[in-house]
Amino acid sequence: RHELSMLRTLAVAAGLVQTSSALQVAPHAPPVQASRAVCRSPLSGIRAAAVDDKKEVSEYFNNEGFNRWSRIYSEDGEVNAVQLDIRKGHGVTVDKVLGWVDADGSASAGQTFCDAGCGVGSLSIPLAQRGANVFASDIAAAMADEARERATALGLQDKAQFSTSDLESIEGSYDTVTCIDVMIHYPQDKMAQMVSGLASHADNRLIISFAPDTWYYQALKKFGELFPGPSKTTRAYLHSEEAVVAALNQAGFKIERTEMTGTNFYFSRLLEAVRTWPAAWATASRRLAGTQPGEGGRGRTTGVGDGETPGRAPARG
Repeated sequence: RHELSMLRTLAVAAGLVQTSSALQVAPHAPPVQASRAVCRSPLSGIRAAAVDDKKEVSEYFNNEGFNRWSRIYSEDGEVNAVQLDIRKGHGVTVDKVLGWVDADGSASAGQTFCDAGCGVGSLSIPLAQRGANVFASDIAAAMADEARERATALGLQDKAQFSTSDLESIEGSYDTVTCIDVMIHYPQDKMAQMVSGLASHADNRLIISFAPDTWYYQALKKFGELFPGPSKTTRAYLHSEEAVVAALNQAGFKIERTEMTGTNFYFSRLLEAVRTWPAAWATASRRLAGTQPGEGGRGRTTGVGDGETPGRAPARG
């Protein structure tokens, strides 16, 4: 009965479900010095192939999508019932990530976080409030600018930096890399390279979420496609958990914890993966791909501390 009910109602939210995820990365605000080596992400190899999806996502979230999603991601923004359901679902996912972070004390210890696909800062800002040094970015300038304004209003400009960038442009190395509700914009044949690229910037941990590829969610997606609407402007891709886990393993990570959030109009599988290969191996791998040396023999994230925008991932793109 629940499945039939969701099938009947999905038509109403088809467009929203298809655009509920986004590609973005670490925010940039006031300069914060990073003590990590700079590198070019392996994701650069898929830049051309993903250009159509990225263009759609960037244009959408810089225009109509910004107005819609900035309201959804605001506690006091006026939304309809479907948008409220998505707001709650996304909030639950963010709270689960923060729960993991609170449990290990990584944010309060001042560790570095790269939030790839930061949107309006739903995760970046709470991380900064907990003491983390956050570098976040989004493929849409409108989203990154809004995140920066929200962080500045809370006096967090020295803890969180926001910039406009796609996933392939991330540079630097961080204790933790997060990429929440972004993978939906990456086709299945590009997913492994996306995961590998994100993993190459994570010294210790990668936290990622995606819409799971199951027969049920495929049915919901197909049904929703029968009712195109003005908000359905980006492609949506589901991913099998087995494939995502395999990509993480290949990148030298193992699954530590998992969660699943599902509401009527929002579904997201959340994985926390920790590094099994020494971080030095990842650094060496990045240098083979092309490294920019930092000052005094220590690498630093391009733009951090000099007013430029550091690298990050596609904000919904």
